[in-house]
Amino acid sequence: MITSPANPSGRRAIINGRIVSPQQGLDTRGGVLMEGGWILAAGPSVTRDSVGNGAAVTDAKGCLVLPGLIDMRVFTGEPGSEYRENLASASEAAAAGGVTTMIVMPNTQPVIDDAAIVDYVMRRARDTASVRVAPMAAITKGLAGELLAETGLLKAAGAVAITDPTKSIANANLLRRALTYARDFDMLVVAHVEEPTLCGGVMNSGEAASRLGLSGIPAMGEVMALERDLRLVEMTGARYHAAQISCAESVAVMARAKARGLPVTCGVSINHLVLNENDVGAYRTFFKLSPPLRGEDDRRALVAGVADGTIDVIVSSHDPQSPDTKRLPFGEAAFGAIGLETMLSSALGLFSSNVIGLGRLVEAMSQVPARLLGLEGGRLQAGAPADMVIVDPTRSWKVEETTLKSRSKNSPFEHRTLEGRALETIVAGRTVFAYA
Repeated sequence: MITSPANPSGRRAIINGRIVSPQQGLDTRGGVLMEGGWILAAGPSVTRDSVGNGAAVTDAKGCLVLPGLIDMRVFTGEPGSEYRENLASASEAAAAGGVTTMIVMPNTQPVIDDAAIVDYVMRRARDTASVRVAPMAAITKGLAGELLAETGLLKAAGAVAITDPTKSIANANLLRRALTYARDFDMLVVAHVEEPTLCGGVMNSGEAASRLGLSGIPAMGEVMALERDLRLVEMTGARYHAAQISCAESVAVMARAKARGLPVTCGVSINHLVLNENDVGAYRTFFKLSPPLRGEDDRRALVAGVADGTIDVIVSSHDPQSPDTKRLPFGEAAFGAIGLETMLSSALGLFSSNVIGLGRLVEAMSQVPARLLGLEGGRLQAGAPADMVIVDPTRSWKVEETTLKSRSKNSPFEHRTLEGRALETIVAGRTVFAYA
């Protein structure tokens, strides 16, 4: 179950673009024909002549036409902290970044650990959001890591997965039970992988942290938590997804688990693919992330992991924070950065650098999230929802606080010029963003 914007458009065709939809084997010049919020046809057969006179036609020459992005890790402040971000502002940021579906995290006030809160979030999204919205629900009541939430009721209410999004569940037996229940309800368990007693620092452990006099977070704390979780998956057979990995050893651990046939997947934030610990520079708190930015060797290993499919999903890890919690000494500042508006452009930088293929990027940001969460999107195909983004891969734009749609402005790409821009984002056949 997922919320959908109302009032889908009439018949419309996008022609003459580069259509990229890996699930359909499409990477070709062609078009997409849509009506009533659904795709009627996609591919080289959709041309100006084939669509007839009854359709509005957009010529996408020189542009990419991609399935709308599905962002599996979006933090908002609604309910409870709307001053940081609400569903409406987050959806505006998502649309500007080519994201047509955002999966929101449960660490709200109150926590999304009850069917009534799931229903509330979905109703609010229907009323206020311009893109599709679905919540993940909490694994444990109040995210306290002590009592399990009602997985079956949460799924019935519309939650697409369960997660305690910012900390590992320390009690291994409790996580084993959560995995067992999730298996019985065919619910994806999404885990934050950090061993809490090792990960109390503020940036990656190493030379850079020592030079800055900051406490370190060792990569081994992530690896240990991941290894433990995978053993529990082996015991239970549940579907498991590591929300974000950040180091080379975690990539190797995931590769070995997949080789053993375990039902496991993992994600990485776009920030960890294009930034490293040196970007922290002179205590720049917009680069204080959880997990932390690692060394350049780790970054390269993550990029290779996406390229070869070991890492399944790319997320924005959009985490808006107010100036009161970010413009502080580095050790005291909150973790997190916004990313809905910059994920696509940053990913296109990896494509233009010839390190990750365009089809693989589309898989990681659209097709695979749809498959993992049981959503209808992620494809340009007859019968699929008309969710897509038209992208100019050569359009440069500068990330400035004054133009960002998010209520919070804590972007690590502030003042940077990025290449590649969403020109139009379409949800259920309706334009929800057009680049002026």
